[in-house]
Amino acid sequence: MEMTDPGRRWVDEGLDPVEWALRVELACLFRINAHLGWEDSINTHSTMRLPGDDHHFLINPFGLRLGEVKASDLIKIDLDGNVIGPSKHPVNRAGYVIHSAIHMQRQDARCVIHTHTLSGMAVAATVEGLQEHNLFGLGFHDRISYHEFEGASGDHNISERARLAESLGSSNKAMILRNHGLLTVGESVAEAFVWMYRLDRACQVQVLVQGAAGQFVTPSPQAADFTVKGTQDFIDGFGAGGPGELEFSAFMRLMNELDPSFND
Repeated sequence: MEMTDPGRRWVDEGLDPVEWALRVELACLFRINAHLGWEDSINTHSTMRLPGDDHHFLINPFGLRLGEVKASDLIKIDLDGNVIGPSKHPVNRAGYVIHSAIHMQRQDARCVIHTHTLSGMAVAATVEGLQEHNLFGLGFHDRISYHEFEGASGDHNISERARLAESLGSSNKAMILRNHGLLTVGESVAEAFVWMYRLDRACQVQVLVQGAAGQFVTPSPQAADFTVKGTQDFIDGFGAGGPGELEFSAFMRLMNELDPSFND
């Protein structure tokens, strides 16, 4: 990735170039989320854990819409919620609680995405949760976690972190927060994004099917297993780059065409 002039300035002033590259990817994610209609005013959040033993991670600033976030806006915090370095924006405390819970317990969860999309919240409010009657939903066969609603997350309920991590488990990449929204994780921004893209699509299709008031066609167990493998193969990119890289790179090119200011 070619570094923009603002990026060079930050690196020249001592910022680790690896951190800057991750800032650009995460900022691009926010622009993609806004483009796809995943924005909820200033209220949703995503994070990226930085390399090293300090367990620092980047989070979007509270008060900015996803569609205006730039790489230099991202806030670096630790697992206790302390801001590392200067920032002119506050930290979303609900975001800190939710994301630190996952970063503390899952070393593979370098990126965590949380959304409040209408379809995602609708499915999160149903007793049955995600149903496996479409291509996207089948991709989560035996791979989706659930967390019971405890009210709005925040410092007042810091103990929820342990329960959030327990609910996600040790291997699943996606979780439905009951009565709340969706959450996905990945070893990269790209991987977490493609899981969220599929999870939200599954929810959209489910809401449309339920509105049609028809009977669901239930795929066979063999078809479900085959779809799980096919979904994983697609996300892995059939060996090209890392998980999700093909798809995320395509969206990143689009964001650079529409408005490259996220690079700043």
